[in-house]
Amino acid sequence: MKIHQQPSDTRRPAITRRDAVTQIITATASVALFDRVANAAGVADQYAGLESSRYLSDLKVLATVKDDKVFTEGPAADAHGNLYFTNVPADRILKWDGQALTVFRENSNAANGLYFEPDGSLLACEGGAKRVTRTNMKTGEVKVLADSYNGFPLASPNDLCSDVAGRIYFSSRPGVEDPAKGNVNAVYRIDPDGSLTQLLKWPDIHMPNGIVISPDNRTLYLIEAHPDADRNRNILAFDLATDGSLSRRRTLINFYPGRSGDGMCIDSQGNLYVAAGLHATRKTSETLDTRPGIHVVSPAGKLLGFLETPEDTITNCTFGGADLKTLFVACGTKLVSMRTTIPGKATYRPQH
Repeated sequence: MKIHQQPSDTRRPAITRRDAVTQIITATASVALFDRVANAAGVADQYAGLESSRYLSDLKVLATVKDDKVFTEGPAADAHGNLYFTNVPADRILKWDGQALTVFRENSNAANGLYFEPDGSLLACEGGAKRVTRTNMKTGEVKVLADSYNGFPLASPNDLCSDVAGRIYFSSRPGVEDPAKGNVNAVYRIDPDGSLTQLLKWPDIHMPNGIVISPDNRTLYLIEAHPDADRNRNILAFDLATDGSLSRRRTLINFYPGRSGDGMCIDSQGNLYVAAGLHATRKTSETLDTRPGIHVVSPAGKLLGFLETPEDTITNCTFGGADLKTLFVACGTKLVSMRTTIPGKATYRPQH
């Protein structure tokens, strides 16, 4: 192959260092804004004509949380049919056994996202303590897996998942914007040997939130959920390599200008179930274009189904039940469930 060089042109003005810097800044800003403006109408024009009953039905309110302050999060189901979720401001992890709601742990360090590993250990994003922990559910022992990076405490860990190799991926926010003053908004990976790697960071991502991995372990999905104007409110997809690295970033679906997703889970066919939207505005730039409820999104980024939830603020969901066709949803003061026609990814059922 011949490479043809452009002939020199003495009439063309030389590019100064200042011009080059300006071009780099402009290009960087364009990349940062691309995720928001791509499909700028968000999902508002995709609700009409949905065949939602093909995916979701039979919404039930299972329990109502009656603490003085309530913001429920992080549902995760164990191998015995119990559902655990968090009330962040009350510093509690709660347990629903199918009949009654009890407190599993007081002083939870403002735990947010929860996730069961295959051996039945419970992972927790303890935002108040700025750490990720593992609880041995047989002994009650709590082990700290990560609490600092680059000499600074983590920004509050928010949500997490794991891959087939046992690596843990978690989102961390809100952080600072200057990495010399602390840790920025980021996504990290904890390897089985305990090493911590920062995979994504501000300003390449804005406000990372829910995070899941596809059934074939080849794609990592990340929710961006920044409430400020001109920030990302979408789901990003990345190729996930066998060594746990990420590449080929793309925008799967955009929620801007409405409220983005918060948490999500994934079914055995690779469809995402995303907790997103608001019943009423909340003094941010978020509009009501995104309806409040569970959004079923295909691996190609198409909105397939939607089922509205009863109150603000819907935050997260997970699969459970004997057939993995029950979707548990944390929604304001309510723990609700709905039936799905497709079971969740098999790893949502711990082995112990």
